[in-house]
Amino acid sequence: MSGARSSALDAMHALRRGTFSSEALDASIRASKLDARDAALCERIVRATVQNLSYIDYVIGLWCNTPVKKLEVQVLDILRISVCQLLFLDRVPPSAAVNEAVELCRERGKARACALVNGVLRRVSEHRESIPEVPGKGSAEYLSVRYSHPLWLVQEFISRRGYDGAESLLAANNAEPPVTIQTNTLRTTPDAMQKALDSTGIAFTPGQCEGSFDLSSAGAVERIPGYSEGLFYVQDSAARLAVESVGLKPGMRVLDACSAPGGKSFAAAMLMHGEGEILACDLKEKRLKRVSEGAQRLGIDMITTHAMDAREPFEELHTAFDVVIADVPCSGFGVIRRKPEIRFKTVEETASLPEIQLAILSSLSRCVKPGGVLLYSTCTLLERENENVIRAFLGTNPGFASTKESTLWPDINKTDGFFICRMVKST
Repeated sequence: MSGARSSALDAMHALRRGTFSSEALDASIRASKLDARDAALCERIVRATVQNLSYIDYVIGLWCNTPVKKLEVQVLDILRISVCQLLFLDRVPPSAAVNEAVELCRERGKARACALVNGVLRRVSEHRESIPEVPGKGSAEYLSVRYSHPLWLVQEFISRRGYDGAESLLAANNAEPPVTIQTNTLRTTPDAMQKALDSTGIAFTPGQCEGSFDLSSAGAVERIPGYSEGLFYVQDSAARLAVESVGLKPGMRVLDACSAPGGKSFAAAMLMHGEGEILACDLKEKRLKRVSEGAQRLGIDMITTHAMDAREPFEELHTAFDVVIADVPCSGFGVIRRKPEIRFKTVEETASLPEIQLAILSSLSRCVKPGGVLLYSTCTLLERENENVIRAFLGTNPGFASTKESTLWPDINKTDGFFICRMVKST
């Protein structure tokens, strides 16, 4: 039996315990010692299963006499990853998906479920090209099942984008995102980087900002030529565009208050041509280690790090910076295409975030010099974490004025979902 499917099942169990999909996959692949081919298959199975979970459960329910919610957890997960292969992975032979699901039942001590699993999967296989449409087309409930997003989140997106816009966004969330790399202009040029990529045979297209490239099927980033030489770093174009909106110049002093893993600090250093000072802070020293290691690989020596709670910036930092970057903790609903399990966060889990975000923004505003810039950004698409926070802040801080405010959408802008607000301090 393929180790890929067994490892995928282990990863699904880990996800139930609250582990992030990337961590669950890494642990499962390492434990099973999968080769590159099986590791790639395992990753595709888990990712596509999580992306399409509600729809897969709908399909299982069409041919399973036992209600989905009453199936044993392991049996349900075996059915889920197998239906995923039948419907979403073109290169998996249907017979392999069905037969190995039955073997997984036996291997995991669920032999009594073999007949059920075999029967359901054979019916799904027979009807792959004619699955009955999810009922209620035109409703939020339809979108919730068809694109496997919680109903409350679908309703939020409909309120912001309308029905058709929400459907476009949900479809983009379930698409495979590229790996976006940014050229390290302190060591090379975009033209030279493009020529280097041309020579590798890796499929790529120009990204959404100058010097960026969107890679598909690139494999491990560390194996891309130029990585060890520090010729590029990984950062979605949305985050890069946020930093570009500030108007950085050589010699400035910058505070990146929620820095890890460091992408915005690296972008700032390049936009400043390596001249000036960047203080990169984060709550935990352990997270800042990634910033320091990344800066060293890229040859950036203008970044210093310090552990700090952004809600309580050190007094000596008050009115000390030309630019303060507040990329605050958020619900992350703009990066569902990269972290598919994020969609399952509940309203309750995210309810306290606006208060935290406003506290961070208000505290960090004290660090901006007169005439300086305060950048607020998130990787979420919820108004309460974006526009509402800005309105609350500006309402009690008349010394700041918003000069640019924008939302980037995965389906429209071909980037991660992102909110950007640039504010200038007058007094």
